[in-house]
Amino acid sequence: MTRKLAALAVAAALVLTPSLGMAQSGQSKAPAQKTAQTPALKVGKDEKVCRYRFPSGELRTWVCKKEQPCCAWDLISYVKCGSTITGCL
Repeated sequence: MTRKLAALAVAAALVLTPSLGMAQSGQSKAPAQKTAQTPALKVGKDEKVCRYRFPSGELRTWVCKKEQPCCAWDLISYVKCGSTITGCL
């Protein structure tokens, strides 16, 4: 049982380590880039604009309701509006 847990911990560490290294190195070595003008998003009365830059340099912009959190996942390059109850789960 202990060996299985140790193997699982090592596997998890190997999976997560390269993505963390890429995120740190990508942010520190990336030259300052001028962002291209994206089309203006139509934002309603109870909405907000969410923006997130992935470690690869890609910038995503989307609209959520004001009470919802802006959620982004680096590993799968995915963004969405979260839930007021569960957050970004």
